[in-house]
Amino acid sequence: MTTWPILSLTIFLPLVGAAFIFFLGGNDESIRRNARWVALWTTLATFLVSILLVTGFDRGIPDFQFVENQPWLGGTIRYHLGVDGISLPFVILTTAIMPLAILASFQAIEMRVKEYMIAFLVLETLMIGTFAALDLVLFYVFFEGGLIPMFLIIGVWGGKRRIYASFKFFLYTLLGSVLMLLAILAMYLEATTTDITTLLNHNFPRNWQPWLFFAFLASFAVKLPMWPVHTWLPDAHVEAPTAGSVILAAILLKMGGYGFLRFSLPMFPIASETFAPMMFALSIVAIVYTSLVALMQEDMKKLIAYSSVAHMGFVTLGIFTFTREGVQGGIFQMFSHGIVSGALFLCVGVVYDRMHTRDIDSYGGLVNRMPLYAVVFMVFTLANVGLPGTSGFIGEFLTLLAAFKANPMAAWFATLGIILSAGYALWLYRRVIFGMLENKNLLDMLDLSPRELIILAPLAILTILFGVWPSPILDMSASSVTSLVDHAQAMIGPIRKAAMLTIGAQ
Repeated sequence: MTTWPILSLTIFLPLVGAAFIFFLGGNDESIRRNARWVALWTTLATFLVSILLVTGFDRGIPDFQFVENQPWLGGTIRYHLGVDGISLPFVILTTAIMPLAILASFQAIEMRVKEYMIAFLVLETLMIGTFAALDLVLFYVFFEGGLIPMFLIIGVWGGKRRIYASFKFFLYTLLGSVLMLLAILAMYLEATTTDITTLLNHNFPRNWQPWLFFAFLASFAVKLPMWPVHTWLPDAHVEAPTAGSVILAAILLKMGGYGFLRFSLPMFPIASETFAPMMFALSIVAIVYTSLVALMQEDMKKLIAYSSVAHMGFVTLGIFTFTREGVQGGIFQMFSHGIVSGALFLCVGVVYDRMHTRDIDSYGGLVNRMPLYAVVFMVFTLANVGLPGTSGFIGEFLTLLAAFKANPMAAWFATLGIILSAGYALWLYRRVIFGMLENKNLLDMLDLSPRELIILAPLAILTILFGVWPSPILDMSASSVTSLVDHAQAMIGPIRKAAMLTIGAQ
């Protein structure tokens, strides 16, 4: 398996499907039908290929595996790929969610189906490439390239305010990434290489690290997103088509957290440790403030969007504890959030396709007409709350455990966010599912179709499975996380010792 380019195949197989769709001929109806099925089978094939990565991955090795390293540009920038225990879970999450997103678009998208499917397949290539790139310039190309197809997905197939939402999304993420590009140039001038594996062991000057840290923070904070640069997310979610919201929440937001793990902690550990209190403060504000904002929402998508910001606050809280529990908790929280938040947006899409409204007041009493939907929606709601036995509990528990050791006050405030999440999630569920069928239009509502059941059932099973058996994800990342934490601790240890000696001398 290590002798053939399995990572390249995983990355570029969706592009093959996109090219095939591009050259489809026939009448409009046949093109739409064939484009849907080609996109679905392409994403399923990509998922099956990515499974080979899991079966061949050695969990005891912290280093990158399935490495491909070839000359690319100017002799310095290389086509360098590889995955470790930190990046592989996100590759699998991407390839697993994409077929469900395509299947969810079968009936919802009727206009420009061919172009829509091409945009999603190109986006899949760019997302997988982001998690597998081991060269700074290659990473930047994949990272920024994902803006274009998502910009088109929101701007062409979105809601009434799609142009506003798409440009806001594009400008926020692009402006943040310009600073990251400047940081990449500075890192090349300092280390004379753009190879990430080399840079992970490069000791950047202490006076450079704060500037590099904030340059990368500008990009990752927007992508995650962190407060106060989160305002693009609710608009993008509300206006995006259902599958666009699923990919945005399940995959694209994870690139920010992945960036902190791949760059900020190992490459700028001194700056990361110095500004950890600031990151704790921003995380707490995100958890508490956006949870309170979620309580005030009347649009189902917007409520779930604000809850995503709150849950991502746990990710940064865990990562910047510099502990194995915190980093693993952050990784697991991102993986779980990808499943649960994606499923919640799919649940909203199910009722939106029937009623063409996301207004919470338009619903009520759905349990009387859609009992199967009520059960599935309940599973994801409880996982969003972090109920023990669901995947949402594991990540939050580990991050809080690490936070209590690193900063007890931050952990106490973060716990308040869990209480608030129970408030807005259960409030949404009660309003939509229980009560009387007051809206006569709901009398004709049908329960989940076979297609919708095929989409939601695997996510519900994974939500419960990883809640009671989190080992597959935790074991996969254990060696790489331990190596990352040990490296960061070794770099900041002498600084902490010098600071304590200075305090003792005073």
